[in-house]
Amino acid sequence: MTQASQWDIGDDDHPHEECGVVGVWGSADAAALTALGLHALQHRGQEAAGIVSLAGQGGSQGQFHAHKGRGLVGDNFGDAAVIARLPGHAAVGHNRYATTGETALRNVQPLYADFEFGGFAVAHNGNLTNAHVLKRALVRRGCLFQSTTDSEVFIHLIAISLYSTVIDRLIDALKQVQGAYSLVALHNGALIGARDPLGVRPLVLGKLAAGGHVLASETCGLDIVGAEFVRDVEPGEIVMIDDAGVRSIRPFARPANPRFCIFEYIYFARPDSIVEGTPVYDTRKRIGAELARESGVEADVIVPVPDSGVPAAMGYATEAGIPFELGIIRNHYVGRTFIEPTDQIRNLGVKLKHSANRSMIEGKRVVLVDDSIVRGTTSRKIVEMVRQAGATEVHMRISSPPTTHSCFYGIDTPERAKLLAAQHDVAEMARIIGADSLAFISLDGLYRALGKPGRDAAAPSYCDACFTGDYAIPLTDAQDNSERPLPLLQVANR
Repeated sequence: MTQASQWDIGDDDHPHEECGVVGVWGSADAAALTALGLHALQHRGQEAAGIVSLAGQGGSQGQFHAHKGRGLVGDNFGDAAVIARLPGHAAVGHNRYATTGETALRNVQPLYADFEFGGFAVAHNGNLTNAHVLKRALVRRGCLFQSTTDSEVFIHLIAISLYSTVIDRLIDALKQVQGAYSLVALHNGALIGARDPLGVRPLVLGKLAAGGHVLASETCGLDIVGAEFVRDVEPGEIVMIDDAGVRSIRPFARPANPRFCIFEYIYFARPDSIVEGTPVYDTRKRIGAELARESGVEADVIVPVPDSGVPAAMGYATEAGIPFELGIIRNHYVGRTFIEPTDQIRNLGVKLKHSANRSMIEGKRVVLVDDSIVRGTTSRKIVEMVRQAGATEVHMRISSPPTTHSCFYGIDTPERAKLLAAQHDVAEMARIIGADSLAFISLDGLYRALGKPGRDAAAPSYCDACFTGDYAIPLTDAQDNSERPLPLLQVANR
């Protein structure tokens, strides 16, 4: 989780991004392309970035190179001299938002290890829900952990496996972990991509015009390097990419109903990405339209809370027949505060990131459209700011259902006791944030906006645990009793 000293301005009303991963194979500019891909995926993690490249091919002859650092991609890889120190035909990269482990350099991915088969680098998006249980068992076997991130579990499971090939060792590891993950890995023979069996976290495959392939968390990571979208890596699939092309391996049975993260559509994915075959921008406008149908209110202007509320507000305004205006302006150049976060400064902090556009608000009944409410603190400040700008009424509309449960699958959300919707009903939430009215899209309405007739409780189409508490993957660590027997780690050979 983010340390208190790294206080984010006005972002505590949103779940925070997970991480972004990129892999490139078959390009002389692999590291540069990876850096560009990470730049496009910067919204998925802003705490740190890293790239590991591979120069040379065949057996254990390849030479690995690495550069990692805290901060944004441009801060770490904007210098051509840094890219020059990452030669090779292949590379993997990672943007970090800390969901496990502190933001220390030792936790910055990709993680790298030397094995008997050669070097191996891995970058991981998601959370393992049995990482602590596995880690205790691995430590008792003599494994020494160098980081506090759950991603290192992959490295040690591969190390102790007695299977003969790299891919078999990786499969051995994947069959022992529980959780949500998409990962890219690099060794001397191939670039590897993998998704968890339910496909909670995203991963796409693209092809470069000059040859070679790209793996990325989102299609915007392909677009920036001019790669053609080929397809989504399927739930439970491993893809191996080498000079012979792409090979698919399916170590897991195909799920009857995958559980892709529904919040990718609402907030996480970049609006210009295509997620699971669906343009995110269009989806968010449909969500906004459904929200207007469900909870319309008389008003003079529809105002998005930028930036994530913009497409939904556009859909809402069109459906409601009410003008859309940018009544709140966002300052894009404020990330973390440069002032010591005293209580007084915290109260002013939202104004560093958002300011009211008084001419669009004064004397009007305003509908604010945002994507979510987590703690409610920023929503309260936004509502107050709009009232101070002269709004006669302020109504809040949210393009997701109430967030009532914490995420354990790679999204940084507070513990349940700190989630406003877990402690209060909608009327009380409206009073707390100071709005004249508050409404969320219904869960069935969200599913309808995504092209479904509604939510099938027996077989949901998405992971929506943050709204329902329906956790599709066991929460082994959260339910762990340290006195019970540890799992027996697989070490059998074929």
